[in-house]
Amino acid sequence: MILIDGKKAAAELRAELKEEVAELKSKHNKVPGLTVILIGDLAPSQIYVRNKEKSANEVGLKSEVIKYPDSVEEKTVLEKIQELNSDKTVSGILVQLPLPKHIDKQKVIEAIDPSKDVDGFHPMNVGNLSSGYESSIPCTPLGCYLLIKKIEPNLSGKKAVVVGRSNLNGKPMTQLLLKENCTVTITHSKTKDLKAECLEADIIVAAVGIPELVRGDWVKKDAIVIDVGINKTDNGIVGDVHFDEVSKNAKALTPVPGGVGPMTIACLLKNTIDCFKRSQI
Repeated sequence: MILIDGKKAAAELRAELKEEVAELKSKHNKVPGLTVILIGDLAPSQIYVRNKEKSANEVGLKSEVIKYPDSVEEKTVLEKIQELNSDKTVSGILVQLPLPKHIDKQKVIEAIDPSKDVDGFHPMNVGNLSSGYESSIPCTPLGCYLLIKKIEPNLSGKKAVVVGRSNLNGKPMTQLLLKENCTVTITHSKTKDLKAECLEADIIVAAVGIPELVRGDWVKKDAIVIDVGINKTDNGIVGDVHFDEVSKNAKALTPVPGGVGPMTIACLLKNTIDCFKRSQI
C-alpha cells in the first residue's frame, strides 16, 4: 500500500509556489497578498491561522492577519471586508471560520469580492465550479484532488464515492471528480447501504465527521482512499477511515494527521497566487 504523504506533497507544492511568486515579483514588481480576518480566540483557529501566516511568508507572499475580539460587531467586519475588497495590494481575503453566533456567516462570505475569495465559498465561485468555469476552489477538496492525481494521473471512467455532502468538502469534491470524467456517487448519513456503495468505488473520499466509519470490508482491493476526517476520540485523533483495516485493501491511503491537512494550507497559497494572476490580466 502507498501511504499518501500530505506533508511531502505540500512541501513540494510550496516549493513550486515559491518559484512562481519570485517570477511574478520580477514580472510585475509586486507579490500576491493574503489577508486573514480572525475573530475571537478559539485555539484551533489561532493555530490554523498561525500556520497559514508561516506558510505564506515561506513562499514569499505578503501576509496580514487582522484580529478582532469575539464581541466585534458584524458591521465592523463587513466594513473591513469592503475596505480590503478595494485594496489593490490584497489578492486574497479569508475570514477564519467558525464565527461567533451574532455574526451571519453567509453575509460575511457574500461580502468578499469573488475575485479575492481564496476559500472558494462565495456563491459565484460555487456556481462557476459546478458549471465548469474558472473559479476559486475550496482548499481542502483541491488538496484531496491533487493527492489523488499524484497516485492516478488519469481518472477518466473511474468510479468515485464521496462520503459526506457538505458545501466545504463533499459538493466541491464531486465537481472536481466529475471534471475528470469520473462517475461520482455522493453518499451521506442517510444513504441506505453505505458499505455497498463504497465497495463499488475505485476512489473513496471520506468527509463525514464520523470516527473510523469506513471499515476494511467496505473497500475493494486497490481503491484509493482519501480521509478528510479529523475526530477527537479517547484514543487520540482519528479520521473517518479505520486506518489499520483499510490499509490492508487500499492501493493508497492518507493518514490522519499528516494527509489532507497540510495540503489544505498549501492550496490556500495556490488560490491566493491564482487570484493575483487573474487580477493582472
